[in-house]
Amino acid sequence: MAALNPAQLLRKHHLVPKKDWGQNFLGDEDILEELAALSGAQAGDTVVELGAGLGHFTRALAATGAHVIAVERDRELAPILREELPGVEVVEADAKSFDLQAIADRAGKPIVLCGNLPYHLSSPILFHLLDQRKALRRAVLLLQREVAVRVAEPPGSRTYGLLSVLVQHVADTRIGLEVPRTAFTPPPEVESSALVLDFLPEPRAKVIDEKRFRVLVKAAFQQRRKTVWNSIKPLAGAREALSKAGIDPMRRAETLSVEEFASIERAFEPLMHSR
Repeated sequence: MAALNPAQLLRKHHLVPKKDWGQNFLGDEDILEELAALSGAQAGDTVVELGAGLGHFTRALAATGAHVIAVERDRELAPILREELPGVEVVEADAKSFDLQAIADRAGKPIVLCGNLPYHLSSPILFHLLDQRKALRRAVLLLQREVAVRVAEPPGSRTYGLLSVLVQHVADTRIGLEVPRTAFTPPPEVESSALVLDFLPEPRAKVIDEKRFRVLVKAAFQQRRKTVWNSIKPLAGAREALSKAGIDPMRRAETLSVEEFASIERAFEPLMHSR
């Protein structure tokens, strides 16, 4: 028997979507199958789905033969997942802090991560994935189209920024699928895209201190219209680091590649030791 669509399942359980939680449920079976295919998951893999909701994406992921762990913090939805998908492991937890490394350790290899993410939580969750990237092989994230495109943009584009640099430093990025707002219940106000991240065995460019790298990149993009020098000059040793890295201080942050940002970060190290 075919699975109930989101509207039918909500009526069955006398529930309505929580607007404050950004609940927009995807029930289009063709799109869900495409998303599951983008994950590359197969038998023997472990897939963590963040924000499993009513379980429609979960069902498509389970059909790949992978072991699926559905993470859902809504206590009204977790029982529905257990009822509708008895073969899936359901964990009631917050996606922003869920321990992915523990799951990878249990699996004995990097895992696949998927999720139809609430738009207002996409940045915190992306930063969480960066912190736990060693646990991940691939991620397929359904995001507001503007955010997905921003993360995947190359240097020189108008929307290339902090998340673009930090994510591209550790992963290959691409837009895997465009999803119209009409595919959701209820329809969100924006269009969506599936962002595919293939995590690299090692970062794209060496950095000495990852915390300092984030501080540097964040400072560089805080005022996009300024030159990189004017943006990062509050950082001690910034002028010397730019010179040592061979970066023209009059360039703007959006023109700098991941490798160039990394070269600036590395240039701070000998300067700090010499002070």
